Amino acid sequence: MARYTCCFAVNSGNNLYLRQSIKEILLNCSLDIIYDQNEYIMAREIPGNVSLAKLVSVEVLIDGTTATEAKTRVSLVVKNEELPLQVANHCYQVFERVNSTIALNQNWQSVESLAS
Repeated sequence: MARYTCCFAVNSGNNLYLRQSIKEILLNCSLDIIYDQNEYIMAREIPGNVSLAKLVSVEVLIDGTTATEAKTRVSLVVKNEELPLQVANHCYQVFERVNSTIALNQNWQSVESLAS
Protein backbone atom coordinates (compact mmCIF):
# COMPACT_ATOMS: atom_id res chain seq x y z
CA MET A 1 0.00 0.00 0.00
CA ALA A 2 1.40 3.39 -1.00
CA ARG A 3 0.87 6.08 1.62
CA TYR A 4 2.08 9.68 1.72
CA THR A 5 1.36 12.19 4.46
CA CYS A 6 1.93 15.87 5.05
CA CYS A 7 0.93 18.49 7.58
CA PHE A 8 0.21 22.15 7.05
CA ALA A 9 -0.35 25.12 9.31
CA VAL A 10 -3.16 27.18 7.84
CA ASN A 11 -3.73 30.87 8.53
CA SER A 12 -7.45 30.73 9.07
CA GLY A 13 -9.66 31.42 12.03
CA ASN A 14 -12.87 30.48 10.20
CA ASN A 15 -13.40 26.70 10.07
CA LEU A 16 -16.14 26.98 7.43
CA TYR A 17 -13.85 28.95 5.08
CA LEU A 18 -11.02 26.48 5.70
CA ARG A 19 -13.21 23.47 4.89
CA GLN A 20 -14.47 25.16 1.72
CA SER A 21 -10.89 25.95 0.68
CA ILE A 22 -9.84 22.31 1.23
CA LYS A 23 -12.77 21.02 -0.81
CA GLU A 24 -11.93 23.39 -3.68
CA ILE A 25 -8.31 22.20 -3.65
CA LEU A 26 -9.41 18.56 -3.79
CA LEU A 27 -11.89 19.24 -6.60
CA ASN A 28 -9.19 21.13 -8.55
CA CYS A 29 -7.04 17.98 -8.29
CA SER A 30 -9.79 15.89 -9.98
CA LEU A 31 -10.85 14.26 -6.72
CA ASP A 32 -14.45 13.60 -5.72
CA ILE A 33 -15.55 14.46 -2.16
CA ILE A 34 -17.16 11.34 -0.71
CA TYR A 35 -17.31 12.28 2.99
CA ASP A 36 -17.43 15.69 4.63
CA GLN A 37 -17.78 16.06 8.37
CA ASN A 38 -16.72 18.87 10.75
CA GLU A 39 -13.01 18.06 11.02
CA TYR A 40 -12.66 15.26 8.48
CA ILE A 41 -12.92 15.25 4.69
CA MET A 42 -12.36 12.25 2.43
CA ALA A 43 -11.99 12.36 -1.34
CA ARG A 44 -11.06 9.84 -3.99
CA GLU A 45 -10.22 9.66 -7.64
CA ILE A 46 -13.06 9.11 -10.05
CA PRO A 47 -12.86 5.53 -11.40
CA GLY A 48 -12.08 5.03 -15.05
CA ASN A 49 -8.59 6.41 -15.68
CA VAL A 50 -6.55 3.89 -13.68
CA SER A 51 -7.02 0.36 -12.35
CA LEU A 52 -8.94 -0.10 -9.10
CA ALA A 53 -5.77 -0.86 -7.12
CA LYS A 54 -4.30 2.48 -8.20
CA LEU A 55 -7.33 4.59 -7.27
CA VAL A 56 -6.16 7.15 -4.73
CA SER A 57 -8.05 8.34 -1.67
CA VAL A 58 -7.20 11.48 0.26
CA GLU A 59 -8.05 11.93 3.93
CA VAL A 60 -7.92 15.41 5.43
CA LEU A 61 -7.98 15.98 9.19
CA ILE A 62 -8.49 19.51 10.50
CA ASP A 63 -7.02 19.48 14.01
CA GLY A 64 -9.39 21.67 16.00
CA THR A 65 -7.92 20.54 19.33
CA THR A 66 -4.66 22.45 18.80
CA ALA A 67 -6.06 25.28 16.69
CA THR A 68 -5.42 28.87 17.67
CA GLU A 69 -7.05 32.01 16.32
CA ALA A 70 -4.14 32.46 13.92
CA LYS A 71 -3.29 28.90 12.81
CA THR A 72 -4.96 25.57 12.33
CA ARG A 73 -3.06 22.34 11.67
CA VAL A 74 -4.27 20.27 8.73
CA SER A 75 -3.02 16.73 8.05
CA LEU A 76 -3.35 14.98 4.69
CA VAL A 77 -3.00 11.28 3.96
CA VAL A 78 -2.87 10.24 0.32
CA LYS A 79 -3.01 6.48 -0.19
CA ASN A 80 -3.97 3.62 -2.46
CA GLU A 81 -3.59 -0.17 -2.68
CA GLU A 82 -0.70 0.01 -5.14
CA LEU A 83 2.67 -1.28 -3.96
CA PRO A 84 5.12 1.63 -4.17
CA LEU A 85 7.67 -0.24 -6.28
CA GLN A 86 8.62 2.90 -8.20
CA VAL A 87 9.44 6.31 -6.77
CA ALA A 88 7.09 8.10 -9.17
CA ASN A 89 4.11 5.77 -8.72
CA HIS A 90 0.54 6.94 -9.33
CA CYS A 91 -0.17 7.64 -5.66
CA TYR A 92 2.93 9.81 -5.38
CA GLN A 93 1.93 11.74 -8.51
CA VAL A 94 -1.47 12.55 -6.98
CA PHE A 95 0.25 13.47 -3.70
CA GLU A 96 2.52 15.91 -5.59
CA ARG A 97 -0.47 17.36 -7.47
CA VAL A 98 -2.32 18.04 -4.21
CA ASN A 99 0.81 19.52 -2.58
CA SER A 100 1.53 21.81 -5.52
CA THR A 101 -2.09 23.01 -5.55
CA ILE A 102 -1.84 23.74 -1.82
CA ALA A 103 1.46 25.56 -2.36
CA LEU A 104 -0.32 27.99 -4.69
CA ASN A 105 -2.55 29.03 -1.79
CA GLN A 106 -0.92 31.85 0.20
CA ASN A 107 -2.59 30.88 3.51
CA TRP A 108 -1.00 27.41 3.76
CA GLN A 109 2.46 26.74 5.21
CA SER A 110 4.05 23.28 5.05
CA VAL A 111 4.97 21.81 8.44
CA GLU A 112 6.17 18.35 7.45
CA SER A 113 5.88 15.76 4.71
CA LEU A 114 6.38 11.99 5.04
CA ALA A 115 6.26 9.08 2.64
CA SER A 116 5.80 5.47 3.63
